[in-house]
Amino acid sequence: MAKLTSLLTTFILSAVYTGTMAQTPLYKSFDVTPDSVFTKLAEGPAVSPDGTLYAVNYGHKGTIGYVRPDGSHGLFVDLPEGSTGNGIRLWNNEKLLVADYTGHNILEIDINSKAISVLAHNEQMSQPNDIAISSEGTVYASDPDWENNSGRIWMTDQKGNMKLLEEGMGTVNGIELSPDEKLLYVNESNQRNIWVFDVLEDGTPDNKRLLIKFEDYGLDGMRCDEKGNLYVTRIQKGTVAIVAPEGKIIREIVLKGDLPTNVAFGGEDGKTVYVTVADRGAIEAFRTEFRGRSFVLTELWKN
Repeated sequence: MAKLTSLLTTFILSAVYTGTMAQTPLYKSFDVTPDSVFTKLAEGPAVSPDGTLYAVNYGHKGTIGYVRPDGSHGLFVDLPEGSTGNGIRLWNNEKLLVADYTGHNILEIDINSKAISVLAHNEQMSQPNDIAISSEGTVYASDPDWENNSGRIWMTDQKGNMKLLEEGMGTVNGIELSPDEKLLYVNESNQRNIWVFDVLEDGTPDNKRLLIKFEDYGLDGMRCDEKGNLYVTRIQKGTVAIVAPEGKIIREIVLKGDLPTNVAFGGEDGKTVYVTVADRGAIEAFRTEFRGRSFVLTELWKN
């Protein structure tokens, strides 16, 4: 039975990448990996142009694993001693940027050589949790202080110059830019708020305002599709909520696990949403109507 399940998983994942899943029912979750491929700290994820998905804590803490289009998976890299990854973003189709919450770093990993370097380091950060990146390489990092139920937002350029953007927030977690990069979204896990800022010409956020407040369950990672809808993981509820740009919930996708931590868009057409599910140590996925902002960026960087 285990072998049959593995074969079915491989077939489904391969079908997603080759485009034969175009008729798959939308918004219905299916398994990409079996349970316990990743640890209970499964997070990330990010998808490279060749369709490989990367997520943190593969097999054991302090690693990054890969899942290929054919369904095979394995260890990509061990992070430096003392480092533990959380959110991952692809930069310029060549590098993975990783929020290293125990090392107070934004790490940079060359996909081809696997060389690991530190893009930015700041001991003042409590723990960089998730990151968003602009088409020009500006990196925004959420920085929750769980012990004090507070948080900050940082910004860094590609030379590692860091700037504190906002403090005095709640436990900031998911962070994302709108498709036109004129808005920055930041959620607070414990307070269950999603805030939206205008992004000024120099990349700094301004005019903070509430987009939506949830009445129950925590919030974790989130990503935008090309229409500006936010796909928000509802940790402990076991769903991904899709929130329209005006702040209304369009729908919620029910997952098999209870602790979704983050999402990424991929597949041949960019309309497959991959979800790291911590309690299962697995990747689930569902199909949506629109391409992800991150997928559109990979297409832009190819040109």
